Amino acid sequence: MKKLQDIIIESICKDSHSFFTSNGFLSLDKDIIYKVLERDDLEIKEVIAWDHLIEWGISDLKGEECNTDKWSNKDYEKLKEILNQFIPLIRFVEITFDDFNYKIKPYKVIISKQIYEEIEEFYNNGTIPKITTLPPRIGQIDSKIIKPKLLKIIIKWITKGDFWISSYKFNLIYRGSIDGLSIKSFKNKCKGQMEGLVLIKVKGSNKIFGGYSSVGFHSIGNKVPSLNLYGTASSYYYSSDNFIFSFENSEDTQNMKISRVLKYHRAIYDYNGTGFDFGFNSLYMSNDLTLKASNDGQTYEDNLNTNIVYDIKEIETFIITK
Repeated sequence: MKKLQDIIIESICKDSHSFFTSNGFLSLDKDIIYKVLERDDLEIKEVIAWDHLIEWGISDLKGEECNTDKWSNKDYEKLKEILNQFIPLIRFVEITFDDFNYKIKPYKVIISKQIYEEIEEFYNNGTIPKITTLPPRIGQIDSKIIKPKLLKIIIKWITKGDFWISSYKFNLIYRGSIDGLSIKSFKNKCKGQMEGLVLIKVKGSNKIFGGYSSVGFHSIGNKVPSLNLYGTASSYYYSSDNFIFSFENSEDTQNMKISRVLKYHRAIYDYNGTGFDFGFNSLYMSNDLTLKASNDGQTYEDNLNTNIVYDIKEIETFIITK
């Protein structure tokens, strides 16, 4: 059974914007504030999080709003004591240069020297902080299949370990239980060139499969024409970034598997008998709504290869934007 504190935190993260704009932040105790600010899935502009943290600290210090222009050094020292544990949780690299000048600089004295120097180095020279600041928040994902902490792992796989490269947004464009679980509906919703992620929940198991394609899944363009084993025209699409993966369940962070593409010119196989097909059967959705990961063509690494044929329970596809 979830604790009340956990329920409150989950509720805040699910509707972060409404909560912050309604000034609910001021009513929180420090333990909840800490847990909220450390969450990667808090979906709010970082400067807003900073503004509310400062407002909460001033309220805790003075009991009401006050004019900081009249503050003494002693007042700022007290505010520093109140906010000291929270400031390292702010993702300063997501705050614009203008907001840094107008919102952060006035409170320079309450920020530790090490953190402030790294922030200045970032804004002046573009140097990514190495010690004191956290990577960008990932926000929420509208998924019935995975939890945000698994999304964080997928993002690291996309950026090949460098989580600082970019912030990603995942926009749902297809869900089988809503749009129709079929090859036709998948292709209608997921055609065209796009950076995308597909997630698959299978029946009779907690296992989750998925694949990332930097070019899309179907009718992409710039194809490499070919004939399949049956003499039917089909197409391959090139990508050096694609990968397929699996998790043991929706919260598994220990037993995941990833297979990166090896034969770039065959990263995606576009054939009318499959919904999506990573590298000619490395991971594909067949016409009878089964999922197979046989890797017959050895197009991807062999980490997911299995003889098990899974019945598909749910599929979700997301367009990725930065």
